[in-house]
Amino acid sequence: MIQECHIDAALKELFENLRFTEEPKGLYDPLRYMMEIGGKRIRPRLCLTSYAIYRDSFSEEILSPAAALEVFHSFTLIHDDIMDKADVRRGVPTVYRKWDENTAILSGDVMSIESYKMIAKAPADVLPQALELFSKTAAEVCEGQQYDMDFEDMDCVPMAGYMKMIGLKTAVLIACSAKMGAIIARASAEDCDRLYRYGYDLGLAFQIADDWLDTYGDPAVFGKVIGGDIINNKKSWLMTRAFEKASAETRGKLLTAMAMPVETEEEKAAKVAAVKEIYAGLEVEEEARQEIVRLHSQALSYVADLGLGAEETALLENYAKKLIGRTK
Repeated sequence: MIQECHIDAALKELFENLRFTEEPKGLYDPLRYMMEIGGKRIRPRLCLTSYAIYRDSFSEEILSPAAALEVFHSFTLIHDDIMDKADVRRGVPTVYRKWDENTAILSGDVMSIESYKMIAKAPADVLPQALELFSKTAAEVCEGQQYDMDFEDMDCVPMAGYMKMIGLKTAVLIACSAKMGAIIARASAEDCDRLYRYGYDLGLAFQIADDWLDTYGDPAVFGKVIGGDIINNKKSWLMTRAFEKASAETRGKLLTAMAMPVETEEEKAAKVAAVKEIYAGLEVEEEARQEIVRLHSQALSYVADLGLGAEETALLENYAKKLIGRTK
């Protein structure tokens, strides 16, 4: 088994040494910019973690595919920011704001291609499985984004629809990361599937935790302005559950609150306060936390089924704890 400190070191070295083609700079500079502004690297970390429970050292066979997962994720963020008209990502201007929309689209496209080039460095004996998993996941992420866009035109969405959307948009890539590491480590098909389910449920929990933090988190820790989902009428887990629980009268109040103006900081604060008051009455904050805990426990049940040793089990448990520990 590979120790967690070696996973940390491998991730640091991997992204410090990541290189893209130099010319034309107008195409590749946005890629370098996007990777340099960093992120939590949760997907390549999970890929290396699932590999680590079966192997004793890292090699290029896993490092390049692990990097591919982060490059693909960053590509989706570039395009998401265009669709969301987002000005800032991780505290700095988004790619399309720093350059322009056409540059962001084209650079995002080539970033997607770069991720496939990295996946293609998986060992020949498992390359068909790796490519099939990655391609299926890539299409599902796009499907999830389309559902998210469709929801923008709806006052409310059913919880089943919301869970399907975050399953596709967020959870499948985390699940893919867990399974990719296991595939390249030559784990059994059964173990690969269990790790996929572990990653999928963690991905759902991670997104719901993100929704919760957007409304109730500490801005200094969360790294974003609190209440952004409410201000933008985002169909979060909290909003979805609130509509699901609300009486006709309360639903009317919620729709009225969602229609409040947000031109000034005072108006934004008033809207956030009005919606949070409705949330409090419906007790959706605590329900969100309970759902996060439930999904976290469900994910760990798949780890238990792997029949690993104590150290290997602890590695996966620690990953899960760190991923959603901000809300538990």
